[in-house]
Amino acid sequence: MDIRLIDRDDDLDEARELTAGLPSVALDCEAAGFHRYSDRLSLVQLTAGPVTFLLDPLSLDPREVLRPLVENPEIEVLMHGADFDVRLLDRDLDLRLTGLFDTQIAASLLGESGIGLSALLDRYFGVKLTKKYQRADWAERPLSDGMKEYAAHDTLHLAGLADLMKERLETSGRMAWAEEEFRELEKLRWTPAESDEDPVARVKGAKDLSPRESERLRAALRWRDAIAKDRDKALFRVAGDPVLVEVARQGPTSVAQLADIQGMNGGLARGEGEPLVEEITRIADLPESGLTPFPRGPRGNGRGRPLPEVEERFQRLKAVRNKHAEELGIDRGTLLPNAVIQAMADEPPESVEALASVPGLRRWQAGVLGDELIETLRRHG
Repeated sequence: MDIRLIDRDDDLDEARELTAGLPSVALDCEAAGFHRYSDRLSLVQLTAGPVTFLLDPLSLDPREVLRPLVENPEIEVLMHGADFDVRLLDRDLDLRLTGLFDTQIAASLLGESGIGLSALLDRYFGVKLTKKYQRADWAERPLSDGMKEYAAHDTLHLAGLADLMKERLETSGRMAWAEEEFRELEKLRWTPAESDEDPVARVKGAKDLSPRESERLRAALRWRDAIAKDRDKALFRVAGDPVLVEVARQGPTSVAQLADIQGMNGGLARGEGEPLVEEITRIADLPESGLTPFPRGPRGNGRGRPLPEVEERFQRLKAVRNKHAEELGIDRGTLLPNAVIQAMADEPPESVEALASVPGLRRWQAGVLGDELIETLRRHG
C-alpha cells in the first residue's frame, strides 16, 4: 500500500504529476468536529491509481491538486457517503464537485441491507476495516502511522467497489436512477446554521425550566461557547448539556458552588467560572418582565394536525410507495421519502407531468411510481 503524506508545498508537484491524465480518482475527507470547536477540513484522502495521497489542508492549500480533478466532468470522482464532504469542500476549499459516483447511494438503490463502507468491503472483498480511529482527532499533528493507514482505507478500495456497483446498476436497470442522484448531490452547498434560534431550544431537558432558569442556561451556554472557541475544543468536551441544565436549576452564587455541581469540571469552574457566576448573580436581580422563557413553538413539526382528507391521501400514497419498495427490494425512504409524499398529499398533482413540480421528487421516482400515484389520487381524491 503506497501512502504518501503531502504536508509541504514542495510535495504538491509530485501529487499533480501522478494524478494527471487519470480517468478517475477516489476521494474522502476528514473533519475535526468531534474534538474541536470548528469542524474544519483536516485531511483529504485521494487515491489515484496505485498511490493514495493524504493531503494536509492544515499545512498547505490542496486546491491546486484537487481542482483539476474534482471540477473536471471528464474525471470520475468516487466517494462513499459524500453528502457532508461535498458541503465541506465547498465551504473550506471553494470546490464544486462534478463527475461524482457515490458508492453508498449506489448500494442503497440496489437494496443493500448494510450500506456503510465497512459492511460493503467486508461483504464483497473480505476486507475488514478497523474502528480504532473512528473518533480520532484529525486535526492532531503529527498523524500516527495507524491514522494514516486508517484514512487511506477510506478510498483505497472504492474503485473496485464502484466497478461492482456499476455492473449491478446496469443489470438491474437502475443506473439512470443513480446518475440522477449523483447530479443532485453535486449541487449541494454549505449553508450556515440558523443564527436566530434560541440556543436553549436545542438542549434536552430545558423545556421544563422556569424563565429565570432559562436565562441562566443561556448564560451558561454563552460561557461554554466562549471557552470552547478559545481552546478549540468541541462544546461537550468543555461541559455537557446536562451539567449546564443543572447549573441553570441550581443557580450557583459562588465559584465553589459551581465547582460542586455534579459533572462539572472543578478545575474549569475554579479557573474560568467567575464570569458565569457574575452573570447568574445579575440574572437573579432581573424582574420577571425582563426574563425570556423557553421558546414555546407549535407542537410536532409545526404543521398542526392535518385535515382528515390530507391524512387519508398521505396514507394511500404511502401504501403505493411501500408496495413498490417491497417489490423492488429497496428501502422505502430511498424509493420516496415521506416528506415528498406529504407534499403530494398537501397539494395533489393532477397529472404525471405535474409531478415535475413536486419538491424533492426525482425523475426516476416519477417514472417508477408516477402512474400509480396519480391514479390513486384520481380514484380517491
